[in-house]
Amino acid sequence: MVFCGHRPQFRVVSWHDRDVAAVLDALDVDADGLSSEAAAGRLEEHGSNRLASSESTSALALFVSQFREALVYLLVVAAALSLAVGLLPGAEPKYVDAGLIVLILLANGAFGFVQDYRAERSLAALRAMSVPDATVVRGGEERTIPAPDVVPGDVIVVGAGDAIPADARVLSSQALSVDESALTGESVPVEKRSDPVPADAPLAERSNMLYMNTAATKGRARAVVVDTGMDTEVGDIATGLAAVEDEETPFAAEVDALGRRIGAGVVGLVVLVAVIQFLFTTTDPLAVALTAITLAVAAVPEGLPAVVTLTLALGSQRLLAKNALVRRLPVVESLGSVDTIVTDKTGTLTENRMTVTRVHAGGREYAVTGDATDVDGDFEPADAPTADGGAVQPQEVADDPALEAVLRCGAVCNDATFDPDADDPLRGDPTESALLVSAAKAGFDPTFDRLGEVAFTSERKRMTVVGREPRSHAPTTDDRVDGSPSDDDDGRRDAEGESVVAYTKGAPEAVLSCCDRILLDGEVRALEDADREAVLARTESFAADALRVLGFAVRSLDGEPGGGVAPVDEDGVADPEVESGMTFLGLQGMLDPPRAEVADAIADCHDAGIRVVMATGDNAVTARAIADAVGIDGSESRSGPEVDELSDDALVDAAMSVDVFARMSPDAKVRVLEALQRSEQTVAMTGDGVNDGPALRRADVGIAMGQRGTDVAKGAADVVLRDDNFTTIRDAVAEGRGIFDNVRKFVNYLLSANAGEVLVVFFGVLLGSALFPAVFAGGGDALVLTPVMLLWINLVTDGLPALALGSDTRSSDVMRRPPRPSGEPVIHARMAASVLGIAATMTVTGLGAFFYALDATGDLRYAQTVLFAFLVAVEMARIQLVRRRYGQSPLSNPWLVAAVLASLALQALVLYTPLADLFDVVALSANGLAIVAVASVGFLVVGTAVERALDVLVTNRTQ
Repeated sequence: MVFCGHRPQFRVVSWHDRDVAAVLDALDVDADGLSSEAAAGRLEEHGSNRLASSESTSALALFVSQFREALVYLLVVAAALSLAVGLLPGAEPKYVDAGLIVLILLANGAFGFVQDYRAERSLAALRAMSVPDATVVRGGEERTIPAPDVVPGDVIVVGAGDAIPADARVLSSQALSVDESALTGESVPVEKRSDPVPADAPLAERSNMLYMNTAATKGRARAVVVDTGMDTEVGDIATGLAAVEDEETPFAAEVDALGRRIGAGVVGLVVLVAVIQFLFTTTDPLAVALTAITLAVAAVPEGLPAVVTLTLALGSQRLLAKNALVRRLPVVESLGSVDTIVTDKTGTLTENRMTVTRVHAGGREYAVTGDATDVDGDFEPADAPTADGGAVQPQEVADDPALEAVLRCGAVCNDATFDPDADDPLRGDPTESALLVSAAKAGFDPTFDRLGEVAFTSERKRMTVVGREPRSHAPTTDDRVDGSPSDDDDGRRDAEGESVVAYTKGAPEAVLSCCDRILLDGEVRALEDADREAVLARTESFAADALRVLGFAVRSLDGEPGGGVAPVDEDGVADPEVESGMTFLGLQGMLDPPRAEVADAIADCHDAGIRVVMATGDNAVTARAIADAVGIDGSESRSGPEVDELSDDALVDAAMSVDVFARMSPDAKVRVLEALQRSEQTVAMTGDGVNDGPALRRADVGIAMGQRGTDVAKGAADVVLRDDNFTTIRDAVAEGRGIFDNVRKFVNYLLSANAGEVLVVFFGVLLGSALFPAVFAGGGDALVLTPVMLLWINLVTDGLPALALGSDTRSSDVMRRPPRPSGEPVIHARMAASVLGIAATMTVTGLGAFFYALDATGDLRYAQTVLFAFLVAVEMARIQLVRRRYGQSPLSNPWLVAAVLASLALQALVLYTPLADLFDVVALSANGLAIVAVASVGFLVVGTAVERALDVLVTNRTQ
């Protein structure tokens, strides 16, 4: 990223020792935030909120980098030696050879530049897509903007799971905790408050400050930005913690190592060729050295790592088109190996459009009509008599205080917003949004002056809010709820003034654990074991219909010591003790139907040998119902608490046999993940919450939800789903397999071509010296191919076709094969056998054509031209042999067709224009072309037979 520096107009020695009013005054802003115009001006003045780094490389630097490889230096030495040979007494000048080597060197550099430049642009586009958002207050309204657009003076809103976009001073906090380990090294989250702290407080103790690239773990807060970009604490220590790292892919590392091994082997062969040539052809030592060095450079696949990276980058762009944003390029390798997908339920397998369809309150059950965003709906009692025509008479909510209490609890214990007149009426968590809509159907005005809360966590599985509301709204939970006063109520329900109330919602069993009373049949009475069992049975009944079920409870704090003063501190953190002595109100069941396309996607995964496991926070009955609906085996399940009790060995057995895990905590998910990995499974795991970070990092492929996922989850993930849809996971795996196929195609093609060239030259020298000693007793050019020819072949065959192979679409059977075994190298036994078999076939047919032409004409230059043309032709044909194994027709990739035609056209220019003299070749007549054609057909016939024989003899892999 490039940072646009700013003038530190608001630079203050310290912000943490000032009170809120002084900070806002110094930044010339109020609690309603900046106006859009002021923000635009400050962005222009201060620059983008980015950290300086070296992520991008200029085009010139990228081009120059193509000439910094050791093999390029060898080419330069080869060109110099060509000139040196020409300066020897009695030798012919070698200016043309030296010039051609330099030109081919530049052309190879140009091709390498194109490959790297395309890869660089693709990766830059992916990095740009990975930029997090920030919620700011502009003109008194909250809006979401890209984090780089945050400016000093912006009021930001931070919630659990958000990445802190810049350094900021806390204005107000509701139990906000922040993980600052990336900055301070302290692993325990820091609680944030708005009070000033001493000026000399160390960074780790500045509890009123938020720092860029740290992450909120729970609660909420408002803060005002004080520093951005390189003026932040992170910028001061020059760490690019938020940047997506460029990593060498395992593909590239393996291929690079392979190239070095091949290079070492080729050097050995070339030395042997040089020794043979020197002994049998009496060639000058300097010319022999020139030939040896150039052959080594020409034979090594120096462009292979760059093409691999380009192929992966282009594949990542295709994944992006399918709504899967790849944040780390190495994950493409793992995508092709995934054999287990551990997925969440809500929003991934389901539509994430929650609609309350059932309510249980006061011992009665109601069916709720209407859709997810429509305030028109009725509450139909399950036991109500039908009206004329057989329709159920709807319940007037005001006539059932128990129903009213459940709906009100869901509406006020809630962080979502609902504006039925807006284009996008619902904002916030889908579950909470559904509760707001169900309350709106009853016509509720959710007036509630929230004073504080006990925040939801995945461990507690509940949330509590404390606040004031009109006494006319507050439920009476002392003895009765029918409106009549109890002995100590004094008619409080109808009295003027306000009541202090605590409302709780969450998993039914978690809410029940806070209760000692229950609202039942119009009365509040002691909660007995039979009541708990009845509530849990009703929960199971709802869950069996695939409903997500929440429980609700209330506690009036008016009678508490302190005269109705809420037990809330100055930062809005409620005393957890309010979650005791509560009255259980009832249940709401929400329907979140499975996505229509998910069942087919899961079936495709099963066909591809991929197991799909559900791990959800919902209860087991709901989870199994959804699992059965989408094609996951829901016959057996395990809960998070059950997972916690299992030993590691027992969990391995469970993880391999159970497909549904319910009521899962983040720690339980990590244990299941590790158990699968101990069973040598390659696991893709989804997550969206702040506590899912560890599991996403440890998974072979961590997948975060782009729409509902937290910044922490997205930052920990390898892949971000922009549509939160399981089908996208299926598509990503399929595309990953296709990308890996393309890498293998190119590796197979290039290595067989280079191996064939080496063998042709090696055995050509041996056989030529034995069969035609007079011909091969010439000078340094007494070879079956000259160094310039070999360099040209590599340019023509490794250039344009190499670029085009990476754009091959995936084969139609890619999801009908089993996953690639984890850790299997790019070059497995089947491919290695293919490379050697095709290289041998190329050697036999090519040298056959060469020696036939040489014997018929006695002209070495003519025979060299025949072999030169033959190698270009068969290497173009070899591409199609490789692709045919993946079920792809010769014309299916128009880019590749164009590349092959362009390469053949370039070859024709060399043969039939004045360039022929530069390359020391002759224009082939019809007889010469016939020799090339016959040899090429022979290569195709024998090569096809070799491939089929290898299919039978080598059972490692079929691709």
